[in-house]
Amino acid sequence: MKILVTGSTGLVGTALVKALSQEGHTLCRLLRPQSVVAGGTKTGFDVPWNPATGELEGAAAGADAVVNLAGASIAGGRWTAARKKLLATSRVDATRQLVTAVGRLAPPPKVFVSASAVGYYGNRGDEELTEESASGNDFLAGVCRAWEEEAAKAERHGMRVVQLRFGIILAKQGGALQKMLPPFRMGVGGRLGSGQQWMSWVTLADVVRVIQFALEGSGMRGATGVAPLRSAVNVAPVRGALNVVAPQPVRNVEFTRALAKALRRPAIFPAPAFALRLALGEMAEALLLSSQRVLPKKLEQAGYTFLHPEIGGALAAILTTR
Repeated sequence: MKILVTGSTGLVGTALVKALSQEGHTLCRLLRPQSVVAGGTKTGFDVPWNPATGELEGAAAGADAVVNLAGASIAGGRWTAARKKLLATSRVDATRQLVTAVGRLAPPPKVFVSASAVGYYGNRGDEELTEESASGNDFLAGVCRAWEEEAAKAERHGMRVVQLRFGIILAKQGGALQKMLPPFRMGVGGRLGSGQQWMSWVTLADVVRVIQFALEGSGMRGATGVAPLRSAVNVAPVRGALNVVAPQPVRNVEFTRALAKALRRPAIFPAPAFALRLALGEMAEALLLSSQRVLPKKLEQAGYTFLHPEIGGALAAILTTR
């Protein structure tokens, strides 16, 4: 397959490009002109594109699929008015321009896989959330709704659309876990706030495989991993919103204990909610203190097999890899 990828230099994009390249697919990394690296990847190339205008070079022609992972880091800085505008435009506006650009290709790609997040649901306490659950009403939920609405417009061009609602992605080389490791390794880690908020998490390894899973049915073979992508056969390709989370969400206090155990360190220094709010403002409420008990209902119905379904084994696997 020929696959266009935005956000290819981020945590997920880097791992995905490597995995798809190893399977022999042709990868076209859509990069801002100033970011293009001569030569591209070993099994693909870089294609300059301008997210602000949607301008896309002809090298993208003939693509079978699009994976849209672009977006400024949610945790990249305090949520000032300017930062919130960037978080929204780098997702919503960029997706709108991308859908328009690939929709002009003749023929257009068969599938459009686009990132979203479990922030779509807002702060929901102990409520179990599936893809059918309503959206929240905070800033991040609004961004996710608009983001998914723009991706859905790819259906007008005949593309199958999958919106990936990512949970907290666990990886040693980036994301939330990488930031947690230093204090926990020094023995000064602990729960956040009350610790009773639910954390919907997923390992980077499963994220990559879920994207491969979402691409299946568009001329793509299953991944060559240690476990099959599907535990069921004759299941239609997934479409629409998809919760990309492990089947066993945990409370923050449980996650804290599991991480401390994996590192053989104590976890006795909680971070009070008021201190987090004082330091990080609205971002603390949305990313650290809100509760989202999200379940991967559609993935399980489609027969996806998780590599890491429970937090203890997931952290052990992550921390023992090089």
